[in-house]
Amino acid sequence: MQATALAGGFENPATQSAHAFRSVMEAMARPGTIKSIQGGAPPEPLSAAAGTVLLTLCDTDTPVYLAGKADTDDVRKWLAFHTGAPLAGPSHAMFAVGDWDALLPLGSYPVGTPEYPDRSTTLIVEYGELEAAGATLRGPGIKSEAALSLPETRAFQSNRALFPLGLDFIFTCGDKLAALPRSTEVS
Repeated sequence: MQATALAGGFENPATQSAHAFRSVMEAMARPGTIKSIQGGAPPEPLSAAAGTVLLTLCDTDTPVYLAGKADTDDVRKWLAFHTGAPLAGPSHAMFAVGDWDALLPLGSYPVGTPEYPDRSTTLIVEYGELEAAGATLRGPGIKSEAALSLPETRAFQSNRALFPLGLDFIFTCGDKLAALPRSTEVS
């Protein structure tokens, strides 16, 4: 097995995964809030934040779709070694990771069912720059409104119209992340 597959995991899994999980949950609970997240050092082209999210949330029962540039031999081996997560196509993925264009069309991913809205995909969007500017966010977890740089607004408005079904999004850049759950209104 190549050294790139073996390196880049948590050095102290219990503590680092707990801290990373808290960062992801805080970001989901407060849409638009940009959080630092540390622990993972995945192979390129994945950012540290995307790798840490995958290390924290994926296991042998969470199929992952690697889209576009994220689908490399090194990333596949790294993900398999550190999480055991099986690879899947978009229609069977619980998590999908890649840049915005590679993750499209959003209609390819499960949005849950009325009985099981949690059986949807969370998209980990590798993004060039996360800023608290741009689109206006309102909804649960936001006092009045927040702002977040997004690749577009229409897709997130259409996603919100599906609520309680829909996709959840985690935007990653370097060691930062921000989340946009399906309950968030975007304008």
